[in-house]
Amino acid sequence: MSGLAFTLVSGVSPPAAPIAPTAAAAPAPAVCGDLLGLRIPASSIGLPTTGGEVTAAQPVPAAGSGAAATGAYCRVDAAIHPVDPRAPDVRMRVALPERWNGKAMMFGGGGYDGTIPDVTGNVPFGPTDRPRPLSRGYATFASDSGHQAAPGFKPTPSLDGSFGVNDEAVRNFAGDALKKTSDTARFLMRAHYKSGAPVHSYFAGGSSGGREALAVAQRWPTDFDGVIAAYPAWNAASLDLFFGYEAQVLSRPGAFLGTAEQQLLHRAVVAACDGDDGLRDGVVSHERGCHFNPRTLRCPQDLDTADTCLSDAQIRAVAALSSPLRWRYRLASGETGYPGFPFLSGADMSTPLLGMGSEPPGHPMPKNSGYGVQFWDQWVRYFVTRDPAYDSLALDPRRPGAWQQRISELSAQQDVNNPDLRPFAEAGGKLLMLHGTADELVSHRSTVDYFHRVQKRMGKHATRDFARLYLVPGANHVNIDASFAASWDSLSALEQWVEKGTAPLRPVVSDANPAANGRTRPLCAYPSWPRFTGTASPDSADGFTCSPTP
Repeated sequence: MSGLAFTLVSGVSPPAAPIAPTAAAAPAPAVCGDLLGLRIPASSIGLPTTGGEVTAAQPVPAAGSGAAATGAYCRVDAAIHPVDPRAPDVRMRVALPERWNGKAMMFGGGGYDGTIPDVTGNVPFGPTDRPRPLSRGYATFASDSGHQAAPGFKPTPSLDGSFGVNDEAVRNFAGDALKKTSDTARFLMRAHYKSGAPVHSYFAGGSSGGREALAVAQRWPTDFDGVIAAYPAWNAASLDLFFGYEAQVLSRPGAFLGTAEQQLLHRAVVAACDGDDGLRDGVVSHERGCHFNPRTLRCPQDLDTADTCLSDAQIRAVAALSSPLRWRYRLASGETGYPGFPFLSGADMSTPLLGMGSEPPGHPMPKNSGYGVQFWDQWVRYFVTRDPAYDSLALDPRRPGAWQQRISELSAQQDVNNPDLRPFAEAGGKLLMLHGTADELVSHRSTVDYFHRVQKRMGKHATRDFARLYLVPGANHVNIDASFAASWDSLSALEQWVEKGTAPLRPVVSDANPAANGRTRPLCAYPSWPRFTGTASPDSADGFTCSPTP
């Protein structure tokens, strides 16, 4: 595990240098089209398959300019065949640049996956003014995690959980497809470049892709030198149980908050806690210190007659969903609960909270209900009961009855909760974790819980030697309508740490919102958070210090 030459100054790297071949005498790559039909032997893949083949191979010319420029590359599609003939293939894509830097980058997916992520894309919360991995010369690759979402599935293909009726498809989604995809990608790199393994391999993903990032670090600790895990849904089954609780809470009479009431709640929370960092800028910097009582929004005599207040039923719903959920039965994963969400998402809240949606849960589940409750609905109907007609609101996540054993089995597959990352660290692996404190689909409190477990298992000093957790105030899920749209060159920082042994030092995160005029904040390593000192512009990271949490 070793080199690239980017120099970090206050966490910001200069534009990437021109890409040069890693070996002067390297053999010429194979012709792109010659890869079409190439057989992929099962023996080249570290988990059971029946092999695979290249289904498409097409040269793609250079395109774009500036940070969006992409050099010429060979785009290769492949299918990895299952052991169970009823299971779907793992579909994957690899981008093999003409000017390869000798490195590989695997992208994680999102939601229930089902489509191949853009291999020309960026890492989560990546910089908008610097080249993307493929543009830097990385061979990039990704897969659909072992199933194909129904075309046109509403509101988004990543919510299609119908593959859950097949055991091998579930195992692939839970993590097996990661190994199958990465081993196949390395096989294709060797075939194309006529060389050995990449000199360095990295993984980057957010949400379900963040769970996948932690999965590769835990299950295959020598496969990747560095991992970026953004807003990771590491305890996926536990999160599904919370979403089921959310569905039940919001389906109660009078409990659902309409769009205007969601906006009201957001504004009230920000007004109550925004100034705690010494600056009122629409961003709550110290979420842990924010103690908001939703009863301050209570309608007089509990008369919910306007969008300027909340009814008692709505206040109870807010209190429930922002508090930890606990269940009293045993899961095979060992998880006992989920920590709940702060209601900080959005900038002007012109759109509903993704986690809550614009329509209350019901049966059948409305397409405008929140993403979270739709996750639950799909999980119950296809993963748990395997009955597409089942009413997901009829299954109580706190008292699942006859479905308890099945839920427990799924938790063992889906919850990536082993905090012992010693094999990864001992192999030289480095881990960067990022999470916005206004995330409405994966609670940053859960990521903090995972990080605490790693520290407890490995010790704080040993954890600091290979891992960092950064919480980004105001950032929400995938920067959608965020108060602070996080943008940081985490890949350069990770390269420096892996290849030069230089850990991130005073990194700076930018706000990519067009109206933000390039404002920046210090990216504070957990548990510290950014406090305004008043010594510089409020739009500059220089005006803030990373304050320790009491």
